[in-house]
Amino acid sequence: MRLTQGQFSFLPDLTDGEITRQVQYALDQGWAVAVEFTDDPHPRNSYWTMWGNPMFDLRDAKGVTMEIDACRTAHSEQYVKVLAFDSSHGFETVRMSFLINRPAEEPGFELLRSEGPGRRIGYTVRSYATGRPAGQRYGGETRHGP
Repeated sequence: MRLTQGQFSFLPDLTDGEITRQVQYALDQGWAVAVEFTDDPHPRNSYWTMWGNPMFDLRDAKGVTMEIDACRTAHSEQYVKVLAFDSSHGFETVRMSFLINRPAEEPGFELLRSEGPGRRIGYTVRSYATGRPAGQRYGGETRHGP
């Protein structure tokens, strides 16, 4: 199974050159760029771990790509994504979000069914990866930040 989250999720993985061009586009728009990672890719898990701080003052993609490379190296068997935030309206709005790294094996999700009172049926989606403890889900220990 291939996780599909973010704006390029149905395309082949972006090359480093394509990632750099997307980051430069975001910087040219005046957006702040951040890098995040997780070992729990559930679609409702919006609390990924941030790699360092958002890069508010950068205007050259080279600084961001250095952080991307460091995060990918430290978390090679986890999901890593790039986000771009627009603060031109007085609050942070996510303008871009795309995966730049994924584990070698993506186990997918299972659908859990539960029955309640009055013949009510509920469904929950759970990542198979969460069957293992955090930090051990894809074969490596979790390290936080640079």
